Amino acid sequence: MAEPIRAGRPAHGATRRRTLLRTALAIGAGGALAACRSGDDGEDASPFTGERRTGDHVLAVKVDNVAAARPQTGLQHADIVYTEEVEAGLSRILAVFASDVPATVGPVRSARESDIELLRQFDHPALAFSGVQGKLLPTLEAAPLRLLPPGELSDGYERDPARRAPHNLYLKARRAERAADDASAPRDIGFRFGAAPKGGRSTAGETVSYPAARFDFTWSQERRRWLVTMDGTPARSRGDGRLAPATVVIQHVTVRQSRFHDRSGSNTPFTETVGSGDALVLRDGKAYEAHWSRPSASGGTTFTEAESGRRLPFARGQVWIALVKKG
Repeated sequence: MAEPIRAGRPAHGATRRRTLLRTALAIGAGGALAACRSGDDGEDASPFTGERRTGDHVLAVKVDNVAAARPQTGLQHADIVYTEEVEAGLSRILAVFASDVPATVGPVRSARESDIELLRQFDHPALAFSGVQGKLLPTLEAAPLRLLPPGELSDGYERDPARRAPHNLYLKARRAERAADDASAPRDIGFRFGAAPKGGRSTAGETVSYPAARFDFTWSQERRRWLVTMDGTPARSRGDGRLAPATVVIQHVTVRQSRFHDRSGSNTPFTETVGSGDALVLRDGKAYEAHWSRPSASGGTTFTEAESGRRLPFARGQVWIALVKKG
């Protein structure tokens, strides 16, 4: 389904001033959040990965995930990778970068209403996307986001002539991060990192199914990572090899119809990430039954052990979160 590149309107001067003021106040009041204590050893670490490198700004990128878009570029460098359902039961990716911003990310596709709620927990992040439905644009512009569509960052995108549109638009991610110098720094969004808890069940892998898409996560003892397969094909990042996160979270959420449809008339699903529900956390070759809770959009998401209620630590490294409809 081809989508036009629709540039977001540049923010008015007053909006930009409010954005800068809000960011400055957030940094002044809570600068310690940029390097929260995420590990079990008390050392400062990234709130997104539990590793030492944190980064200066949060950059989220909407990434295509149909067969024609694969292999994608830059996903191996993301701190967090979210997967979500879109029109016709297909899936799309929202990749969050901070600690390791690569030169290129893509293919870039359009934003969705669900992105606004999901990204609110990051405070005021930058969002790179190819376009958006006209009816959604005012809502997106009013959100606490530093919008970076092609019209706002004309020298930050390029087309790959070897691929066909609309699966050939790529973000110059480092250029985008420099342009988004008013985007918020990484802060605590609820993740905790540390040694594996007791219990859990050993598993060779788990599957996440959307109506017209599938992800398989297979444990590699050799790599100590979960190897990703998309629709039956090993998932790779161009130039970086197999996609392999340290932690995978299968988060069961409410998915309902939104106010919007695509050109073919298919409804755009809205994925609710505020609330609570069940989750399955995969780490170190085991699956842990968990509970997730996010009481408000401005707050983070906590993951606790289903039986004990204790915070469930993730393995240090890249985190994938598959947002799937409650059963």
